[in-house]
Amino acid sequence: MSKRILIMGLPGSGKTTLAEVLQKTLQCPWFNADKVREQFNDWDFSVEGRIRQAQRMRDLVDNCPNDHEFVIVDFVAPLALMREIYDADFTVWVDTIQEGRFDDTNKAFTAPEKYDLRVTTQDAQFWAQEILKKLLPL
Repeated sequence: MSKRILIMGLPGSGKTTLAEVLQKTLQCPWFNADKVREQFNDWDFSVEGRIRQAQRMRDLVDNCPNDHEFVIVDFVAPLALMREIYDADFTVWVDTIQEGRFDDTNKAFTAPEKYDLRVTTQDAQFWAQEILKKLLPL
């Protein structure tokens, strides 16, 4: 099974930009939460809707062909339960802004207690290399 990479953080923090750079290097599947919501026409941001989205992201990754070492998802994952449902093998917390553009998401967001890398600046090239150092053997 492919290793699940989660790139999470507030809207506007740089998750998608980082995921795009990382995906180009790893040449692996990548699921962006906004594109997935668009595909399923599901813009429900209630607690139930957010949990459904986390399960959907998990299901998409679990149903990917196993011919890639990694699969990337980027989504806010504001609730600890969402992160538990997705059950990432490697979590990147993009912590570059204090507040996103959606007040309800800001209020719902709880900082992760565990993560593998905390991104503190919006420099996708630099942070993609830092992720690769941790993911790939020397």
